[in-house]
Amino acid sequence: MISLFRRKTKSYGNVLPITVDMHSHLLPGIDDGCKSFDESIELIKELVDLGYKKLICTPHIMGDFYRNTPKIILEKLDQLNDIIKQLGINIELRAAAEYYLDESFIERIRKEEKLLCFGKEKYVLFETSYMNASPHIENTIFMLQSLGYTPVLAHPERYVYLFENYNKQLHKLHDKGVLFQVNINSLSGYYSRPSKKIAEYLIDEDLVSFLGTDMHGKRHFESLLKSRETNHYKKALSQELLNNKLLEE
Repeated sequence: MISLFRRKTKSYGNVLPITVDMHSHLLPGIDDGCKSFDESIELIKELVDLGYKKLICTPHIMGDFYRNTPKIILEKLDQLNDIIKQLGINIELRAAAEYYLDESFIERIRKEEKLLCFGKEKYVLFETSYMNASPHIENTIFMLQSLGYTPVLAHPERYVYLFENYNKQLHKLHDKGVLFQVNINSLSGYYSRPSKKIAEYLIDEDLVSFLGTDMHGKRHFESLLKSRETNHYKKALSQELLNNKLLEE
């Protein structure tokens, strides 16, 4: 007997797949991402099979922990691109960085050092402490914008200090011109239930500018497949995401 109460699946019409990922840790051996070139190549092949045409790698730059520099990051990018070319993998690989909002990042901005960014809008991906709000965030946003950068907050759904009263706090940041990048894996609850709830809220409010894999290793890929089947992932694809606009930039 066919049930008359079958749950309906929401449809968002014809949506374009994401072809550009702008947050990953695929450059091997320089942060907590891929450990080897073999691991990087394996994941890149998997992402190509999912339809990605461009990957922007964003290694951590974090004060005393991940002391990466543009030189270190770009040299590693060149090495990985050489291997990709030799293997004939059809992908465009670029690099920027995921800056941790600490004193060293603020000092770089004050000195007007050139930051690793991406896109014509000079998007700068940054993160904060997961547990504690930074007293410097609003001034940092202002300084970045004054220098012509567009600040992009990485995975705002994952910051514990935002779990309470997140709607007011996130709208306040967005109103200041901060763009939001949500991790795709948050949509299947990979990180936590609160993170999933906030990620869904940001999509429902149409506040998401980028969806990113934040790919660190194989464990993230398995969850990515599951997350891409969620209703909110499909809903996000129907919105004005900026990922694919980076394809020609």
